[in-house]
Amino acid sequence: MGSHSLRSRPTPRAPRRRLPFAAVVAATALSLLTASGAAHGLTDHQSESATISRGAVESEHAGFTGTGYVDYDDSFGGYVEYAVTAARSGAHALVFRYANGTEDDLPLALTVNGKRAGAVSFPGTGSWTTWREVTASVRLSAGVNRVRATATTADGGPNADRLTVDDADVEAPTPPRDLRATGRSETTVSLAWDAASDDVGVVGYDVYQHGQLMTSVSGTTLSATVTGLRPDTAYDWTVFARDATPNVSQASNNVVVRTDAPPPDNEAPTAPGDLRATGKSSTSVSLAWEASTDNVGVTGYVVHRDGTQVATTDHPSTTVTGLTSGTGYRFAVRARDAAGNLSAFSDEVVVAPGGTTPPGEPRPGAVTTVREGTDVPWGLAFLPDGTALVSERERFRLYRLTPDGKRTDVGRVPGAQSTDGEGGVLGIELSPTFATDGHVFVYHTAEEGNQVVRARLIGETLTGWTTILDGIPKNRYHNGGRLRFSPDGRYLFVSTGDAQNGSYGQNLDTDAGKILRINPDGSIPADNPFPGKAIWSYGHRNVQGLDFDSQGRLWATEFGNNTLDELNLIQRGGNYGWPGCEGTQGYCEGSIPPKRTWPTSAAGPSGLAIINDHLFIGTTVGQRVYRLRIEGSEPVDEQVYFQGEYGRLRTVEVDREGDLWLTTSWDRDWDPGNDRVLHVDVDYQGS
Repeated sequence: MGSHSLRSRPTPRAPRRRLPFAAVVAATALSLLTASGAAHGLTDHQSESATISRGAVESEHAGFTGTGYVDYDDSFGGYVEYAVTAARSGAHALVFRYANGTEDDLPLALTVNGKRAGAVSFPGTGSWTTWREVTASVRLSAGVNRVRATATTADGGPNADRLTVDDADVEAPTPPRDLRATGRSETTVSLAWDAASDDVGVVGYDVYQHGQLMTSVSGTTLSATVTGLRPDTAYDWTVFARDATPNVSQASNNVVVRTDAPPPDNEAPTAPGDLRATGKSSTSVSLAWEASTDNVGVTGYVVHRDGTQVATTDHPSTTVTGLTSGTGYRFAVRARDAAGNLSAFSDEVVVAPGGTTPPGEPRPGAVTTVREGTDVPWGLAFLPDGTALVSERERFRLYRLTPDGKRTDVGRVPGAQSTDGEGGVLGIELSPTFATDGHVFVYHTAEEGNQVVRARLIGETLTGWTTILDGIPKNRYHNGGRLRFSPDGRYLFVSTGDAQNGSYGQNLDTDAGKILRINPDGSIPADNPFPGKAIWSYGHRNVQGLDFDSQGRLWATEFGNNTLDELNLIQRGGNYGWPGCEGTQGYCEGSIPPKRTWPTSAAGPSGLAIINDHLFIGTTVGQRVYRLRIEGSEPVDEQVYFQGEYGRLRTVEVDREGDLWLTTSWDRDWDPGNDRVLHVDVDYQGS
């Protein structure tokens, strides 16, 4: 479950006035099962009802629960000891509610039944009336346990309000070991692994291929065969264990297996038939044709204009842009199969573009490379002078990029980590008041999970790094990562992934599988739909695209599992169905349906930018840009650009001149350091 930390300078520590009380107070610990926690196995233990040494019960600082709180003496060794009854042996989550009005950390050492169980940090909360929660995981025995929290410095401990104990199973299984390939064919891969362990028991294993669930087996099965694969293709496999809760392990080791190559295919597809123009504008022509056939299968089409290749597509239709009105162009099409065999040309058709397009319609045109040889450029934002700020996912660096390709490094994100998958340094966003505060926001993976940090750009250096939102669950894949400020500049929206634990999508006690809404300082807006939580919408699998239309409505792109990818119009407090519902399939009752879906083989939607109520969506698997026009609340008039021309596309952003910038995303596993940042001229028709 994510925590939301506001970094501000607290007031200096002042002497704490005491109510008259004995130096040592012993009382029977009172376990209060709250109504809200009963369904989750939560028990509350009020500190004033525990055994107290070198401390006193007080009530002068507002905001406590129960009848008071414990004020530790300003000395080493004071403690509060709680009697905790556990229904089972194993790991339990201990949540301490406290206040600390000093500038210092007041750490406490934990023991369980007299044995050391670690230590917990209690940083300043800003004032003695501001209460926060910290969480520790310890192992408890079935029955009554004595949990003691002892001051470790001469400054004593914080004001202790209560201890909440979660009796549910919170311990994830260990990762499966020694994942290995045991067989392969043209379309299958067989895998085996050594068993994971768990304090309660492993109930299943999930087999993933580069972030996509391929199959699941029972907890007693240590092998699987995945079918339906492409011949002569490298696949990256990992396995995850889960228990009945379900807690999901971290990833096993990964293993890359290439399927067998098929027998030589020397038979070309048939030539496309009935090539025809289906529409045109002043600078474009839309074409369609009858599909070709092939002994193995047609994988795409190559479009030629005046004898030169100008486009590729996997559908029997396309739109060719960047033309001159009134000029006649000769078009022909060839089909292609997986072996690279090309058909004969279709018959030619001659078309002259012309006509009128709607005012202000953005149409992509010429593409130039701004920078190549960069490493997974995931986030991109534009500075007031028109230069771009770019993040490198695996190198953890941010750099400034001019339109002519000059790169200047401005900083490395402290504490950033890779997950050897989709984690690292991801989205970036500038403060709406950047001209005065210089703030840059970054979403990245760290040791304890994903988090949002803020820094200040002074000259060519990022400095003053501050964490404003942390504790978002992470895994090798499904880490989300996009940042976008609301049009009024008041709120920062954050997209997260489900950390490969589908149950997180419907769990309102975690920030995973959500779209979050926070203030620029990391605090939670009072009008969020779930009081005290950053959650704006839930039921998401892995959201990587966010942007607002002209009416201030938030749109989001979301990766599906193995069936349908989604484009969603986000509603306050809305449930988007995952994991029960994928796209429009599964158990979707009570969830908000997507506005558009695509097969997962044709999209993998990541970046999203909106220009004049036209959505531009960059895709990884589909290796294309979709453009859709917003009509009312529906996306219509879908167009496809750059199909297969630049590979996997991760990010789409609009610069201050109204042109598009794209980033490629081959990912470290496949082509390290060979990604590009691209500039796309946009022609505004009717403006």
